[in-house]
Amino acid sequence: MTIEGKRQSIPLTEGPSRAAARSYLRGAGYAKEDLHKPIIGIANTWTEIGTCNVHLHEVAEALKEGIREAGGTPMEFNTITISDGITMGTQGMKASLVSREVIADSIELVARGNLFDGLVGIGGCDKNMPGIIMALCRLDIPGMMLYGGSIAPGKLNGVDITIQNVFEGIGSFADGRINEEQLEALEANACPGAGACGGQFTANTMAMSAEIMGISPIQLSGVPATAKDKYAATREAGRILMDAVRANRRPSQIITRKSIENTIASVAASGGSTNAVLHLLAIAREMGIELSIDDFDVISKRTPFICDLTPAGKYVASDYQAAGGSRLLAKRMIDAGFADGSTLTVSGKTLAEEATLAQETPGQVVIHTFDKPIKPNGGLVILKGNLAPEGCVMKIAAAGRYEHRGPARVFDSEEDCFKAVQSGGIKPGDVVVIRYEGPKGGPGMREMLQVTAAISGMPELSSTVALLTDGRFSGATRGFTAGHIAPEAFVGGPIAAVREGDIIHFDIANRKLNVEISDAEMALRLKDFKAPELRWPKGVFRKYVDRVSSASLGATT
Repeated sequence: MTIEGKRQSIPLTEGPSRAAARSYLRGAGYAKEDLHKPIIGIANTWTEIGTCNVHLHEVAEALKEGIREAGGTPMEFNTITISDGITMGTQGMKASLVSREVIADSIELVARGNLFDGLVGIGGCDKNMPGIIMALCRLDIPGMMLYGGSIAPGKLNGVDITIQNVFEGIGSFADGRINEEQLEALEANACPGAGACGGQFTANTMAMSAEIMGISPIQLSGVPATAKDKYAATREAGRILMDAVRANRRPSQIITRKSIENTIASVAASGGSTNAVLHLLAIAREMGIELSIDDFDVISKRTPFICDLTPAGKYVASDYQAAGGSRLLAKRMIDAGFADGSTLTVSGKTLAEEATLAQETPGQVVIHTFDKPIKPNGGLVILKGNLAPEGCVMKIAAAGRYEHRGPARVFDSEEDCFKAVQSGGIKPGDVVVIRYEGPKGGPGMREMLQVTAAISGMPELSSTVALLTDGRFSGATRGFTAGHIAPEAFVGGPIAAVREGDIIHFDIANRKLNVEISDAEMALRLKDFKAPELRWPKGVFRKYVDRVSSASLGATT
């Protein structure tokens, strides 16, 4: 039997022997003729918990309409999500990175179980999007990742604000620079409705990455969550998906070494989140593409930084989209030789063909040109040294300096460090060390935004303190910070040997991060190292600890 675009699902729905299966599906509301069309799974990360995903049922309805119009039968199912912003600074944040693996696993299971002919994953928060793309890599059936869209900026006293202002306001409140009423005003106004965090934080970094990579429909996916044209853009995405299904256009044709290199360049050019390093390593691994942490430094070093987006700059994701969005960024990169335009996208067009459709808003100031960049090099650097033999990641787009040398202030958890920051225990020139927050030690590599934002909210510290951790940073983090230190403390990495008062030297120009002790002293300190007890010795966290790889490999299971 041949039905255009229907490949996987024929054994599930066709023939007399499948009458029972069809009966179940007809009881769920599908008509007889629906079941003889290509079956398209829609993996939805909808939840009522937080702004990022609360609107995704509406996005799914528009998507289903487009799929039906183009001759497919959509079947929606849910998977989980964890809000990074809500859980930030608590033990709950340890679930965030773990959720990426659970999302990928659950989508893979449902898709394999139901023999879908195509798949769309709808994401709204940081780990949704890489988790969806990882599942698409494993399944290699026609599919796409569709972004629910960015939140509109909040307004306070006529000024645009984002959730970053609230996190930094916590530090300003502790420092006595604002009062409780002013903090409440930030809290009440930063999130005006549905959509993911507004800056070039992790969600928007990964949404843009997926567009440049080609696995999201460029320009359509980036329409903000509450924009009037979101519904129409999402319907069009459904039609694009059905074209991919009929053409059997699969992720393995789209996600290639070249398309990932283009994506890394886009992260560098836009001042994107350090979390992109973890997620792109994981995606490459799922697709069997050779990629190392060092590739990020090479590509970032040669790619100028041109997008004036918060936290490194002034503007938010809705401004980026209005300026011309990812098509314009792709055009800039291809024209200047920083991206390969021959890569395929989910629409069937090459990236270069999509870029020719770019519409730049006259007078826009968000996406600069490469002949007049904001900075000559990209926003990411990879440091190595006796503190990070496998490497660590630093975002310098908003750092403002290129060297730091100072005494270590050592904390074995984020909470202990935050208390010290709040109580005035951190002094100018210090190097804050937060350890046992890595993939295994956390577990789950918590983001340190509560700490970094509190420091950024204290002027006497924001430009004078450095911070390093085997955990992660939020895309909203700014300041002189190095994360993903590998090997992590829990496995006896050198960060476990650091003692209070040790001198630590960041040397960005030479890509070095060292603690100034001898090799012999380091070996002596680590000789009798013993990992601390696991906080959760059973359940999902224990499974994760037993399986997760180093951050330098993407922290995949």
